[in-house]
Amino acid sequence: MSSRELTSLRQRWTAYQNLPTLTEHWYWRPGWHAGRHFYTWHLTFHDQPALHHHVTYLQQQLAPLPGLDLVPLDGLHLTTQGIGFTDDVPDNDINAIVAEARQRCAALPPLKLSLGPVDPDPEGIGLLVQPWAAVDRVRAAVRASIAAVWRTVPEPADGFRPHVTIAYSGAPAPTAPIRTQLAELRHLPTVTATISEVSLIALRRDDRTYRWTTVATAPLNG
Repeated sequence: MSSRELTSLRQRWTAYQNLPTLTEHWYWRPGWHAGRHFYTWHLTFHDQPALHHHVTYLQQQLAPLPGLDLVPLDGLHLTTQGIGFTDDVPDNDINAIVAEARQRCAALPPLKLSLGPVDPDPEGIGLLVQPWAAVDRVRAAVRASIAAVWRTVPEPADGFRPHVTIAYSGAPAPTAPIRTQLAELRHLPTVTATISEVSLIALRRDDRTYRWTTVATAPLNG
């Protein structure tokens, strides 16, 4: 783990010790409403049995705790870079962004990621993803692809923290019992996953979960 990753993990864990209650995750952000879809680039984990086994165990330990909505295994993802709501973005722009992304990502190698330890914040519990630098390079390639089509790239370039959420906060429940359980779980070994593409998805957030349709992929072939 790099010094940046370790410092970030320690800072969030320390902050979590002073957090009295969870922040409910499922409030409607600006522009969102039921049935609306959003174009975003994600890393997805649909064919990762070791990760699925690990997450299943973690979720079994978290399931008795109040206030948590467990993420389905087919909903595990690493949010990478948003584009915009599907009803706002012209098809020609999406096609051009995908073409640019495929060209840039083809020069990058597949991602060999380590996931863990558990990494909580006020709105959920995730797994830290390492190495950050490799994920940062994929995100930079995607952002450059958007910049080749649009003058302004949505979302700030800074402040990105690679993580995979395994449970979202579904209610303002007390964190004390969650902290007690996480104190044991955070010492478990990490698991690995190899990701060979980044996916453009049309994301929706209905019924207190994230679901999506894959629109296109950009293979990592370098």
